[in-house]
Amino acid sequence: MAAGPGGGGALRQGLGMLLLLGALLGAAQAAVYFQEQFLDGGLQTSENSKFYAISSRFKPFSNKGKTLVIQYTVKHEQKIDCGGGYIKIFSSDLDQKNLSGDSRYYIMFGPDICGSETKKVHVILNYKNKPHPIKKPIRCKVDGYTHLYTLIIRPDQTYKVKIDNEVAASGNLEDDLDFLPPRKINDPAVKKPHDWDDRIQIDDPNDIKPEDWDEPEYIMDTSAEKPEDWNDSVNGKWSYPMIKNPLYRGEWQPRQIDNPNYRGVWPHPKIDNPNYSPDYNIYSFENISIIGLDIWQVRAGTIFDNFLITDDEDYAEDFGDETWGETKDPEKEMNIRQTEEEQERERVIEEKYFEQRFKKKIKEKRKSQRDRVMRSSIKKEEL
Repeated sequence: MAAGPGGGGALRQGLGMLLLLGALLGAAQAAVYFQEQFLDGGLQTSENSKFYAISSRFKPFSNKGKTLVIQYTVKHEQKIDCGGGYIKIFSSDLDQKNLSGDSRYYIMFGPDICGSETKKVHVILNYKNKPHPIKKPIRCKVDGYTHLYTLIIRPDQTYKVKIDNEVAASGNLEDDLDFLPPRKINDPAVKKPHDWDDRIQIDDPNDIKPEDWDEPEYIMDTSAEKPEDWNDSVNGKWSYPMIKNPLYRGEWQPRQIDNPNYRGVWPHPKIDNPNYSPDYNIYSFENISIIGLDIWQVRAGTIFDNFLITDDEDYAEDFGDETWGETKDPEKEMNIRQTEEEQERERVIEEKYFEQRFKKKIKEKRKSQRDRVMRSSIKKEEL
């Protein structure tokens, strides 16, 4: 993959090797992915608080009339707190050497994590040179294990997002992304009737404000005394300070009751939107030619692997099972072993620490006893 400027962050290739298989999305099955040369490998971010940019070019193709499947694995083994884990698909005219966040992309897909607020899967498609994000919230995985992310875009303008070969979201592109104006709009010639009451609750007309309700928010603290060093000519005339009034109850509001005249939300009549024009090619892109990473990470260590672009959903699922599926259980088992080993090391260190403290105390106690004996013998000699 050709590396971009990326703000100076190094993207370590590890054991990953890029393979180009045939004419992409041709009559025969084709794919782009990182083949593992050894037991496991991939691309790993290596420095904290860096931008990363890296990409790979392949033979241009169009997905018009065909399903487009984009798939890869990502592992936040550092348990990332803020950073991207998504990939981008570009057209053939991308300047790879100057790849950055400003580079126009076709598709952006994958997890993005930042603090407690952002833990989502991006699905952003470019339409008429403008990015359109999915309106559905899709939560990403936030543990330290490897996960498989798959985006499927079909010629019937439907899509599917899978995480670990399980469907996380699906729908219609036109419905779930704001590519086009709405098919229907409110009829501008019709207005809500004046007597239509859509208030769910109203003030209780029988509720009357108590006579003793109105109390000032602040009152003078008459218990305060003028400081002895107060100089009226310098500090001005002294007055009692203001304190919060314990009897203040705020602005009075009548209690609310159900509105007996409530008629619900007024159904505004709809008409066909004259500005709406269907587009049955939202899903398709011409000259798809580059796959790349363009991300920022506060804490580095994320591993990307098993990149795949294909027109076969079944093949993608099988490929995921053969790669991620074969390693997910051993990975968890290894993690459990590492955790147990780490706990055992901590236990041994803790035992040694307390053993040393115990020995030190015994030694200090014996020294103290010897000192007392010596002082006692000295006193006897003096006597």
